Amino acid sequence: MAQAVTSPAPLPVPLQSLPLFVRLAGRPVILLGEGEAADAKRRLLDRAGADVVGEDASASLAIVAIDDEDDALAAVARLKARGILVNAVDRSALCDFTLPAIVDRAPVLIAIGTSGVSAGLAAALRQRLEAIVPADLGKLALALQGARGALRKRWPDMGERRRALATAMGAGGMLDPLSPTHDVDAWLTPTGTPAAARDVAITLVLLSDDPEDLTLRQARALASADRVYHSSDVPAAILDRARADAARHCAAMPADPGTGLSVAIEMAL
Repeated sequence: MAQAVTSPAPLPVPLQSLPLFVRLAGRPVILLGEGEAADAKRRLLDRAGADVVGEDASASLAIVAIDDEDDALAAVARLKARGILVNAVDRSALCDFTLPAIVDRAPVLIAIGTSGVSAGLAAALRQRLEAIVPADLGKLALALQGARGALRKRWPDMGERRRALATAMGAGGMLDPLSPTHDVDAWLTPTGTPAAARDVAITLVLLSDDPEDLTLRQARALASADRVYHSSDVPAAILDRARADAARHCAAMPADPGTGLSVAIEMAL
C-alpha cells in the first residue's frame, strides 16, 4: 500500500525587524551629530533615562545623526567594527535598529515602525492612534497587574484565565481597552465576571490567500486560537495572523483537539 506523503508546512514570512522594548535608564548610548535630528534623538534618549555619551565611551547602542555623508559612513563603520548596534538617521540601509513613533500611555507603550522606510507614515499613524487610545489606558494595565492574584484564584488554569481576559477585553467587553472606563474590581465580582470561554473547534474556509481578505470573524478566531491546524497550501502570511504562541500543526484537526479554541484552516481553491 502506498504511503501517504505529507507536504512540509509553509515557511513563516520573515520579519524585517523584531520589535523590542529596551530599558535604557542609566545605560550609556552613543549619540553623534549636531542639529535638529541629533537634538530630537537626544530628547528621546533623555526621556528614556539613557546616559548620552560620546564615541569613545563603552556602549551597546549608538545613534549617528551626522549630515555629511562621508563623515556619517565613517562613523557608522567605526562603531560597527566595535560590535555596537547602530541607528543611522535617514540612512535605513545602514541601521541595525530603528526608533519607532511612540504612543505613550505608561506603562503601556505602542510603537509604530516602518523599518526606516517612512518616518512620516509612522508619525501619521501615531497621530491617529493618539486620538483613539484612551489617555488613562495605563490605569487598566496597572489594575490588571494588581489583580494577578485574584485572577489566578478565579481561574487557576492559565488557558481559562487567558480566554476570560480575551472575552473581557474584546470589543464592547467590560475591559475593552478602547472604552473610556474600566473597572477591574467589578469585572472580577461573581456577578460581573463573564464565564470563561468554553472549548471550541471551528473550521475556516478561506477564499483568498491574501491575509487582508480575512473577515473580522476569521481574524479574531486566529488571534485567539490556542492551536491551529492547516493544510500545506495555507500561506505563511495567513498563519502569521494567528496568536504568536498558538501551536501550529500541518495536519487535519483531530476529533478531540483539546481545551480552548482550536482553529482549522482550509483553502477553498
